Amino acid sequence: MDSSKEYQMDLKDLNKQHDGNLSALEQTSSINQAELIELTDQRNGQFHRAFTPRQIHVISLGSNIGSGVFIGTGKALANGGPGNMVIAYALVCSAVWAVLQSLSEMTIAFPTSGNYIDYADRWVDPALAFGAGFAEWLGWTAIVASEASFFNILIQYWAEDSFPLAATLTIFLVATLLIFLLPSTVFAWFEYITSLIKIFLFLIIIVVSLAIVCGAGPHGYVHRGSYWTDLPAFKNGFAGFSNAILLATWAVGDQVFIGIMGGEAQSPRFSMAHATKLVPFRVSFVYMLSVVFITLLVASDDSRLLGGSGITASPFVVAVSDASIPVIPDLLNAGMMCGILAISAESIYLSSRILRTMAHSKLIPEAIAKVDDAGRPRCALIITAVVATFLTYINLSAGGTVALNWLVGITSSCFFINWFIIAFTNWRFHQVLEAQNDNLFSQLYAWKSTKWPLAPCWLVIVSTVIFAGCWAAGIKPIGALPSAYNFFEYMLGMLIVVFFTLIYKVIMRTPWRDPKTADLVTGRWILRPEEIQQLDDYYRMPTWRRFLTYVQLW
Repeated sequence: MDSSKEYQMDLKDLNKQHDGNLSALEQTSSINQAELIELTDQRNGQFHRAFTPRQIHVISLGSNIGSGVFIGTGKALANGGPGNMVIAYALVCSAVWAVLQSLSEMTIAFPTSGNYIDYADRWVDPALAFGAGFAEWLGWTAIVASEASFFNILIQYWAEDSFPLAATLTIFLVATLLIFLLPSTVFAWFEYITSLIKIFLFLIIIVVSLAIVCGAGPHGYVHRGSYWTDLPAFKNGFAGFSNAILLATWAVGDQVFIGIMGGEAQSPRFSMAHATKLVPFRVSFVYMLSVVFITLLVASDDSRLLGGSGITASPFVVAVSDASIPVIPDLLNAGMMCGILAISAESIYLSSRILRTMAHSKLIPEAIAKVDDAGRPRCALIITAVVATFLTYINLSAGGTVALNWLVGITSSCFFINWFIIAFTNWRFHQVLEAQNDNLFSQLYAWKSTKWPLAPCWLVIVSTVIFAGCWAAGIKPIGALPSAYNFFEYMLGMLIVVFFTLIYKVIMRTPWRDPKTADLVTGRWILRPEEIQQLDDYYRMPTWRRFLTYVQLW
């Protein structure tokens, strides 16, 4: 640790507050510039920093918008009613703020592609990193299969059940996996373009929904909230709320994708700080507006909602069809298909990076960690693609609804358990900084969570509510008798984290990290001269101009 201490001392000297110029950097010549910018272990190759600040900005606006809001909201409404649905989505959206506040503190200082799995390893315990990493990998890999199920729903809206399910799944997988045969820069542009499509799609959805509420359409009428008063607002009690909050968790996602991108960003300090403010606002605006409109436009007992007895459909398409507005349903259906493909690609990207980090940290065989010259973790991508393909084709044998319920259950429980882990890891991060007298948060353009420890504490509270909902949904299912089958459907993801953490701890006898010696060096990001200049220029802007950077798309 002697070299680490010397390095940290250099960092402290280097990052003293400056007067707007680069003198501190210019006067530092004793430290090798390559080490100064990013001290990393390159034994398995390196990812390329392929994401520009503008790409991360636009992807942040459109990421995690997929089947969860397009279609899954229908099931949340059908199970919980409008009241439960609004409260559930509001709680989960508030958790997004807490996740990114907790995660960004660590990611901006240590922008490694493995993100919080790497942080759990270095600041808590390798066993926790293994359990959390496996659950995160499985949860996001399962999303590929669940998105495939919803992709088939959208296809059948046009095909009217005449197109074979096997053909739909195959087309979906080919379209998802093909992008990863190309360099990472291509993936960055793919996510950028599909995010633009989703942004404009939701602008259309919001405008059209508002128009329908006001009575637009040949068969339209003014919606005054009768579905809140004529039908139960809190359908199925706490069980309905539990189902709604689990679907909301699955729909909103754990937002780790933003942090993983930070590990391949050209300017982590600017991009991550920007995304941390932008994403919670975007999630709350998009999801909450969408949820409120759905509760006004569609009845919770409509048989067309996902989980009902009739043909499954997006609640937005149901609302537009009921108003007899032409063209718009087909436009929404096409846009939703693009969004679902983008979420599926995000899932493969994120899962492969998690798997690669576990291998690079030697939690699993290190051979999986190799990164090729194009910046792709080939072995991790192949393993993830094979498992995603297997889970997707399970839809053919197990029945679409059964497989979908299990996939959603696994993903939701994995997500909120890992929220607990992110909150705890963030707390340990602060302990390590204090134990080593590291002045990270007093350095030049340092970024610290607002009102810490508010974010990790709130994240624990929301995760505890979701945990209670998970138990309730597992013990008292809606429309069925309690059974072990139903219990494990909702609890499997949580049990995976606990089981794999304990087994790894016992077998490998991993050490609990000592805050005084925990790693605060590897992967530490030091601002480059051009980044400092960029931040200087940004903070010199008037407030209104900085605000515009959050909404502009170019």
